[in-house]
Amino acid sequence: MNLSPVAQATLLLTSDFSRQSEDEVKPLSNAEWGRFALWLKQQSASPADLLSSGADVMLATWVEPHITRERIETLLSRGHSLALAIERWQRAGLWVLTRSDADYPRLLKQQLRTNAPAVLFGCGDIALLNHPGLAVVGSRNASELDLAFSRQVAGKVASAGVNLISGGARGIDEAAMLGALQHNGTVVGVLSDSLLTAATSAKWRKGLMAGKLLLLSPFYPEAGFTVGNAMARNRYVYCLARSALVVHAGHKGGTLVGAEENLRKKWVPLWVKPTDDVQASNAELVKQGGQWCAAHPDDIDVAQWMSPPRHQPHQPEDLLSRAGYKLPDMTAVVNVAQEPEGIWHPSDFYQIFQAQLPALAAHPVTIEDLGSRTGLHQIQLTEWLQRAVHEGVIEQPTGTNCYQWKRKM
Repeated sequence: MNLSPVAQATLLLTSDFSRQSEDEVKPLSNAEWGRFALWLKQQSASPADLLSSGADVMLATWVEPHITRERIETLLSRGHSLALAIERWQRAGLWVLTRSDADYPRLLKQQLRTNAPAVLFGCGDIALLNHPGLAVVGSRNASELDLAFSRQVAGKVASAGVNLISGGARGIDEAAMLGALQHNGTVVGVLSDSLLTAATSAKWRKGLMAGKLLLLSPFYPEAGFTVGNAMARNRYVYCLARSALVVHAGHKGGTLVGAEENLRKKWVPLWVKPTDDVQASNAELVKQGGQWCAAHPDDIDVAQWMSPPRHQPHQPEDLLSRAGYKLPDMTAVVNVAQEPEGIWHPSDFYQIFQAQLPALAAHPVTIEDLGSRTGLHQIQLTEWLQRAVHEGVIEQPTGTNCYQWKRKM
């Protein structure tokens, strides 16, 4: 595990290296890392520069109420803990990927953009990360009929030469993953906890050694189970896939929440198994935009599911078309804007954005709210908001992460 200076700095700022106590400084979240990485880009700097002797001079110009300079410096000072953790993970066969690495999953960047995890931990054949995949998910407490359905579908996925992607939890997830492996298929399991333990488990050892299984986690490899991480894990399962199948969703829980988020965000087409189980919310998912799949696995066409209609990348139509502007083809913009080094800066669009600010920020509004209302990329919004603050068009109330139009007196 020969980590580049960029990877080392990214890990120091965004990862835990032991079970965190309440008084420890928290690593940067994905959104916080996105803002800080953007600032580094604006300084013509790299994360690797933070490990150099001149880092304190560079950080002297950083001002952000929620990401203090002291917090950054404390996180960067954990080099000894990082070295011990890397040695521990390496003994178990784990590897580390950062968003700047070539093998980082392209679909995660395309779907989640700046909210894609800064760091991924994994074990197994890293090449599987960018193979086309079908997500198969469902409840932990599933019936034997649903488990059998999952195993049969997994066999069809394996025969089609498609990755099966799931969450590694007991029940539907585990049945599908083991079913694909039994049919010599390839599997990506996205774990919410205990990656280090899973990497050495007898249950997964054969698949890992055969190069058929990849276990992946965006969380600290020794983290225990938390509901928050389990919920967050679901979005990565969907965003690594081309299409998804829900075998059974309960009336509450991670399967239902993850499927509903996918339908809202329109990441991938969602297929739903027909069922007469009164404890299932499958019909509700279809009402929200999912599609019923065939009732028997033999009638499911995996190849058809892997060729969904092509969607144009999301464009800021609401904001710009309201202003009477014909939009250019922004495909290239979305493709290059996954990382700070690929930011697009059209000055004419900034003027449109500025003209809309009296309405958009009449009251305090967060960057997330602005993103959902305008359809604009968060990196682009951050730069334009900073420019608007500098020009005195809007203001950022002290101690908040909100922006408000600065009314002229």
